[in-house]
Amino acid sequence: MKKQTARKPGKSKRPRITKGAVGEHAKEILARLKREYPDARTELDYKTPLQLLMATILSAQCTDKRVNMVTPLLFATFPTAAALADASQEKLEEIIRSTGFFRNKSKSLIGLGKALVERHNGEVPDSMEALVKLPGVGRKTANVILGNAFGKNEGIVVDTHVGRLSLRLGLTKQTDPVKVEQDLMPLFPREDWAMLAHVLIFHGRRVCDARVPKCEICVLNDICPSSTV
Repeated sequence: MKKQTARKPGKSKRPRITKGAVGEHAKEILARLKREYPDARTELDYKTPLQLLMATILSAQCTDKRVNMVTPLLFATFPTAAALADASQEKLEEIIRSTGFFRNKSKSLIGLGKALVERHNGEVPDSMEALVKLPGVGRKTANVILGNAFGKNEGIVVDTHVGRLSLRLGLTKQTDPVKVEQDLMPLFPREDWAMLAHVLIFHGRRVCDARVPKCEICVLNDICPSSTV
């Protein structure tokens, strides 16, 4: 009997999604993931736009779980933009040290506090244009704040999970976050942009792992071009 060759991990059994079919493909992906994760949301703990902005800055190269362990003391110590602006960098670094890159993050947080006081009367602005001009805030962070704190869908958050899943699911061929976002926006209703990021991130953390995706339990395994089952 001829010996069968084992399938290499990550090799797909399915054809690529054609350009003409990607719209319906995207629609089905979102519908299934919404059913799978009806309570999908940001997993950062916060009560105000400022708290979410601070937490999001800390989440760079750090898990949300770790950030949530740090933020209660951070928020209590620096409850306002003015307090953050006047913060001792040494004290701030001590509080956020475990999140990694704490020196750069502390500089960004203090700069953020000063910018909010000087430009926005201590309040977090609710526009993309104003947010991306703040220290430590890029388009991804701005999308997090707008979509979660203000309910505004100006764009789609593309973090490592969203980027990885978008590529695996055949929604884009890009790897640059800005280009991935540009490919995703026309495929989904604007009112679903924030939710799209949430369900993709939930799925990426729970099933579609970067190294060993759990294709056998994935609700998308029959329509995913990267599925191995």
